[in-house]
Amino acid sequence: MSNPNTQALSDAGVSIWLDDLSRERLTSGSLAKLIEEKNVVGVTTNPAIFAASLSKAEVYGEAIAEQRDKSVEDAITEITSDDVAAACDLFKGIYESSKGFDGRVSIEVDPRLAHETAPTIAQAKALYERVNRENVLIKIPATLEGLEAITETIAEGISVNVTLIFSLERYREVINAYLIGLEKAHAKGLDLSKIHSVASFFVSRVDTEIDKRLAAIGTGEAAALRGQAGVANARLAYQVFEESFASARFEVLAAAGANVRRPLWASTGVKDPAYPSTLYVTELVAPQTVNTMPEKTLDATAAEAEICGNAIAGGYDAANRVLDKLAAQGIDYNEIVNLLEVEGVDKFEVAWNELLEDMSVALKGAK
Repeated sequence: MSNPNTQALSDAGVSIWLDDLSRERLTSGSLAKLIEEKNVVGVTTNPAIFAASLSKAEVYGEAIAEQRDKSVEDAITEITSDDVAAACDLFKGIYESSKGFDGRVSIEVDPRLAHETAPTIAQAKALYERVNRENVLIKIPATLEGLEAITETIAEGISVNVTLIFSLERYREVINAYLIGLEKAHAKGLDLSKIHSVASFFVSRVDTEIDKRLAAIGTGEAAALRGQAGVANARLAYQVFEESFASARFEVLAAAGANVRRPLWASTGVKDPAYPSTLYVTELVAPQTVNTMPEKTLDATAAEAEICGNAIAGGYDAANRVLDKLAAQGIDYNEIVNLLEVEGVDKFEVAWNELLEDMSVALKGAK
């Protein structure tokens, strides 16, 4: 039986995706239980999640032994793709009943390719073929070099989760990349109704960086703005979403079967314990959105979240005022979002390198 709070989120048009995946979750029935009891209808992964998962060697012992004659990179691809494929199978019923919007499982291209367009495109295609499930989403970072990769991957009919979006300007560029990809796919005669995408807009990291700067300013006016930037930024992203997918350009594509690309709220775990643990859930409720949560946030949502319908509608002016007040305090929005993108790629590269090192050790032990 569904939890009433997570059910209320679903009823409000929010798809709950779990920001975690491991073989243990799959084999133990843990993920299936979250689907049944807490309205989880999808999964996202990233290099850090896989690094944490594969550190549990006892779960992957047999799988690692089977890869002992392969390169470290190939072994990682095989094992993580197998996990994603198994999760895709678990979500197949939801995928079919939601007509492809949910029941999705993401797998990310090598973050070391974040600034290389052609290799990203090639790996996106290879991952899609390796997982070999319609409901997989290939994650591509929203770097400048990633924009063309997003377009060309969509143009091949491959569904994409665009990750590491922090700025409104980059979000507009990501939407444009999606529309160009759809237009190319349509020109090729592909079935646009089969192509889906989400755009992962990061929330808590914005507050973490801006709150640090507000604390350094040290005034009462600055302190009053703490914990407001992340939600305001995300709400304005939703405004961009609404405007973009109500455009005449998208209407032409929609008539050919194209799907809207939903905003996905990422980095929704609260970093500051002074804030409500469900801040980035309850304040970002709106139709046609996805909220991907770490299990701690999902549990808090199920236990204590008060879902009161659309929390974004009518809030655009207030959100703009937050950004204006931050600018008045000397907070440089563009500098911060650019920094967060660089740091985001760097963090995933660090996790990927840890994954490579751990797998190298494990493969040596299996020989």
